[in-house]
Amino acid sequence: MKQPLVEVRNLKKHFQVKKGIFGRGGHDIKAVDGLSFTIYKGETLGLVGESGCGKSTTGRTLLQLLPPTAGEVWYEGRNLVGMDPRELRKLRRHLQMVFQDPYASLDPRLTVGEIIAEPLQIHKLHSGKERDRRVEELLEVVGLSGYHAKRYAHEFSGGQRQRIGIARALALNPKLIVADEPVSALDVSIQSQVINLLQDLQDQFQLTYLFIAHDLSVVKHISDRVGVMYLGRIVELAATSELFDCPLHPYTKALLSAAPIPDPLVKKDRIILQGDVPSPANPPSGCAFHPRCSECMDICRTEQPQLQEMDGRFVACHLYNK
Repeated sequence: MKQPLVEVRNLKKHFQVKKGIFGRGGHDIKAVDGLSFTIYKGETLGLVGESGCGKSTTGRTLLQLLPPTAGEVWYEGRNLVGMDPRELRKLRRHLQMVFQDPYASLDPRLTVGEIIAEPLQIHKLHSGKERDRRVEELLEVVGLSGYHAKRYAHEFSGGQRQRIGIARALALNPKLIVADEPVSALDVSIQSQVINLLQDLQDQFQLTYLFIAHDLSVVKHISDRVGVMYLGRIVELAATSELFDCPLHPYTKALLSAAPIPDPLVKKDRIILQGDVPSPANPPSGCAFHPRCSECMDICRTEQPQLQEMDGRFVACHLYNK
């Protein structure tokens, strides 16, 4: 039986936007609006969706880099939300992140060795030559060399910088890594190298991933299960093979139909969605997807569908109401 590592319950993150020079009034942007899902030990849970649907905010809120507006995040039986800062600091070594931009996430004033050693210093792990050996070991684990420790981030390519970011995330022997679009800023040829590295590291160190991306082919390759987000909510969650072979939600179907096929002789029916993604500051009533859905019913305009289980997978759509 699979053991849950992280359980997210009704997680919300709203950003308040003020109006006027005195900041009166305004409205809330519902970036994440009631997510519930479980990440099991040793698996890779992929999170996909259009830009602006709340994927990155979900990852940062899960790690408490952004304080949630509501909800709970349980890590090995302990709720991270509202936890004493000193206790949360102790747990942070087990919860790490690889950021989307490998250049912006690395301090240009520090050498690579100092960047990787910084988490060890903060958590008072290793010292002196022992710390230097640990840094060299981490660089070699991600496919670089020990002598790279004395160089600066701007001296490396994008793929090498992302490897440095991965080495930093590994420094504290984490259990969960949130990878926020870790290959989207890289060339296609480099993407496969980084993806293969992440998979090798997962096997080597028994890691668990929340893998955030918009590239469906990458998600299909690396994920055990996939969650599809739309306007701050998960609309479908299933095993990767089930979701790609037999999508249930109309949005998932449209998303998969837009994925290119590397064979020019193969043709498939493309589902063209009408209109643009609604603003999270003013979401539609009922189901947020109903203005763009070809299968919209009257109930979709008034009632928000809840994520419900169907034969081991989850979908939030009135088409499947029990």
